[in-house]
Amino acid sequence: MFGFCCKRLQLLVPSCRIAVDYSVTHFQKAPPFTRLYSSKPLLGVQNDKARSFTVSYLINSLGFSPQLALSSSNKMRLHFDTPEKPDSVIKLFKDYGLSDAHISDIVKKCPVLLVSNAEKTLWPKLQFFTSIGLSGNDLARIFRINANILTLSLERSIRPCYDIMKTLEIPEDKVPYFISNYYMFNPKVLSNVPHNTSILRAHQVPEASFPLWVCSHLLALSFDSEKVKTNVEKVISMGFDPSSTTFMKALYVISVTDAAKWEHKVEFYKKWGWTEDDVLLAFRKNPMFMSFSVKNISAKMDFLLNKMGCQPADLAARPDILTYSLEKRIIPRCSVIRFLQLKGLIVKEDLSIITIVHKNEKWFLERFVIKFEEQAPELQSILQGKMGLAECGLGFDESGGV
Repeated sequence: MFGFCCKRLQLLVPSCRIAVDYSVTHFQKAPPFTRLYSSKPLLGVQNDKARSFTVSYLINSLGFSPQLALSSSNKMRLHFDTPEKPDSVIKLFKDYGLSDAHISDIVKKCPVLLVSNAEKTLWPKLQFFTSIGLSGNDLARIFRINANILTLSLERSIRPCYDIMKTLEIPEDKVPYFISNYYMFNPKVLSNVPHNTSILRAHQVPEASFPLWVCSHLLALSFDSEKVKTNVEKVISMGFDPSSTTFMKALYVISVTDAAKWEHKVEFYKKWGWTEDDVLLAFRKNPMFMSFSVKNISAKMDFLLNKMGCQPADLAARPDILTYSLEKRIIPRCSVIRFLQLKGLIVKEDLSIITIVHKNEKWFLERFVIKFEEQAPELQSILQGKMGLAECGLGFDESGGV
């Protein structure tokens, strides 16, 4: 039985020879692949499956980490025994101006492309994209965002979508952004858009307010006409002026949020001290905060209210704050402020944390980093997340305020 298992393993992992005797079982590595990409070691990957040809290729030809290579091979069921197909795919991409870094990123997004038929499947699509005026840089931008578009049918999806796109009068320089919208690059979905734009015009929504290369605008207009009409009327009933810059944002949020989900989010904000009027006030000011998950907002509310001492009404008045990244903007800026306060370099009463988080990067750097860089050289590291307050012997305490 043991001998059978070893033979089975040898079939699954051809890069290992398995010698069996009655006293000990040991693995003897076969000679490395003779091609350049296989001359590197497998970087410490010990799992037997990571010795397969596919994993070796992903690591040594495309710069995958061992973990990512193994995950891609397993999850995507990506397996090939010879380099011919992936080599031909990589060569084709390079022929169309994509760099090694571009190709690596594309394959990471969609590993199954490596086993595509380069000549029959990929070449016609690349040829089509270049025929409509897309450059190598355009292709790189599109495929790094939306590599899955290369898995769509040229005749059933890509070409029909482009034909619809032409009727929407997308500016030439925005075509790559439009094509990057994978979830919208569907003929059935896009076919609703041209008619639904007339609904917006009938309600005096300015053309400049709904550029159709913006994914959220496309999504809001992708539903059947009756639903779009209902959503437009609902947004107007909530107090939005069709000519305002927030109208299309509100339409998008309402389009993707059903009644039950909306009510659930209202109840969530009530638990953090908002009233229904607060929710509607905040929504009118910046509708996009209602598109964030409860989990995402909960972490921000906890930090701003419980750690920084903000008031619920203050956040309702400036809902933009809730759309910023907690890890990349809110905590780093608050850490800088707390550091300066505890070092006695700024005074609490002079500051509003809402304003500090809201202001642009240039303003914040000049006011709180550059100004104090001689007294506190740590500030840049704190702002960049390279150093936490704990490493400075400091920290956030509950309801610290500013």
